[in-house]
Amino acid sequence: MAVIEQSVLENLNLAQRPPPKSNGELGQKEFLKLMTAQMNNQDPMKPMEDGEFFSQIAQFSSVSGIQELQGSFAQVASALQSNQALQASTMVGRTVMIPSNEAVFDGQTPVSGKVGVANATSGLTINIYDKSGQLVRSQQMGSQSAGVVDFSWDGRNDDGEQLGAGDYAIEAIAQTGGESIELGTLLAEKVESVTLGNEGVTLDLASNRSVPLSGVKQVM
Repeated sequence: MAVIEQSVLENLNLAQRPPPKSNGELGQKEFLKLMTAQMNNQDPMKPMEDGEFFSQIAQFSSVSGIQELQGSFAQVASALQSNQALQASTMVGRTVMIPSNEAVFDGQTPVSGKVGVANATSGLTINIYDKSGQLVRSQQMGSQSAGVVDFSWDGRNDDGEQLGAGDYAIEAIAQTGGESIELGTLLAEKVESVTLGNEGVTLDLASNRSVPLSGVKQVM
């Protein structure tokens, strides 16, 4: 049930009628008066006999406290969203790193990214696949110690031929202990605009994709 503030009614030149009290029901004010009388007249030698009475008092306090918390949380959520929108607006025109293995090549700008290597590897390979799933480029990165490894693809295949613009898949394979382990990749994307919606702040990328603000791992 919606609660109408008195100030709103006054602005509309309306008077808010006090809600009628149900017969036989106690409000919080009346109940607190009874509590005071109960405390003044209780047997000090038997304080635990009033457990049920104080349990009901706690219920009154809980309802009031929950309503205050709901109002506080709403204010905090609004402030956080505004702060996120302000932070996101500073990213327009900048390049961010997001978790992805799908690269959009524009035909000219090299695709750059990062690979997180958890353990030292004897050989790291970056494979590039075209839209049909065909392997077009295999870049040997050599042995790598644990850490973050940068890579870049210039848009050429293994024969040195320039490939056209389009969607390509990136695969990072590390050789560790005689096993081939696929690693996650971060790809660089340029932020074109920012959208503030019901689900939070979203960054609109140059590749016509979108990513939530929380998905950004690094701002270049």
